[in-house]
Amino acid sequence: MSTGNEKFIEGKVSVVTPVFNGESHLFRMLESVLCQTYPQIEVILSDDGSTDQTIRAAKEYQEKFAAKGYGYRIVQGRHKNASAAINRGLKYVTGEYLIWPDSDDVLEPASVERRVDFLRAHPEYQCVRSLPYYFAPETGEIKKPEEQTGNLSNECLFWDILESKTFVCCGCYMIRSERFFAIYPKRHIPEYPVGQNFQMLLPYMFRYKCPTIQEQLYGVCVRKDSHSRRKLTRAEEERKYQDYEMLIDDIAEICGIHDKGTQRRIICWKARRRYMISVKYGAVKQAVPALWLLLKNGGFTGKLLKESFWRIWNKVLHPGVQE
Repeated sequence: MSTGNEKFIEGKVSVVTPVFNGESHLFRMLESVLCQTYPQIEVILSDDGSTDQTIRAAKEYQEKFAAKGYGYRIVQGRHKNASAAINRGLKYVTGEYLIWPDSDDVLEPASVERRVDFLRAHPEYQCVRSLPYYFAPETGEIKKPEEQTGNLSNECLFWDILESKTFVCCGCYMIRSERFFAIYPKRHIPEYPVGQNFQMLLPYMFRYKCPTIQEQLYGVCVRKDSHSRRKLTRAEEERKYQDYEMLIDDIAEICGIHDKGTQRRIICWKARRRYMISVKYGAVKQAVPALWLLLKNGGFTGKLLKESFWRIWNKVLHPGVQE
């Protein structure tokens, strides 16, 4: 268990990657790590109870990583979710710097080196990020971005990330391990079935500025069958929204958010999401309370008023039509 006072190995970069049933695609990320130009890397591959041949595929890389001089550890646990897998890996982190790419994505050869060089040259910063690009795994074709880029000169990213104004591609971010484990001294992030990036990023971004290296150093694989892109039922989507709300409450507590203005903005974030899913499924009775919360907390704009009127009116006239 971490006390938050460990001495991390200077210069080393820890790569923690959760994987579930990654037999067909894990090679892509591992090969990209092996192609890195940076010499000090350890990979901690955390399997989330895979039922395919992921472990066999992962073990095939042990000699390759040894030959490269990189650390390589495989940890296993029962299937739960990506955040639980991250927690299993975090206990083994020894590097000064930490990144957590997805198991099907890729790091450009200079990805690690460019970010480490930046943090070494700028000790006043505790993290840095680069830009993503998106590609199809079958052809390598560059795909349309799935997230907003946002204002790249902005270094205060807490709200931009929470409000989806910028990207959260996990492998784009590099943070200093010592500062991260001061936030999570037990090396345990909140576990929810909605991914791991909000837990990893938001408490850190609440405390520290994060500049952007404006180079595409991380490739996001756009797989139609990936967990994050699977089409959800209404019940699953509503449950997902509830999980996100509970997660944000946990994060607000971790950040020590107690001022009324910030709390109201978080309430508005929740209310907007409730409104969007209510309208999506024609649930007018659920949309109205969400709009009331926005009005009460200062998040109700004239544009939203007009949009709400027409959306709700359309649902009243055409209740069976999905937008």
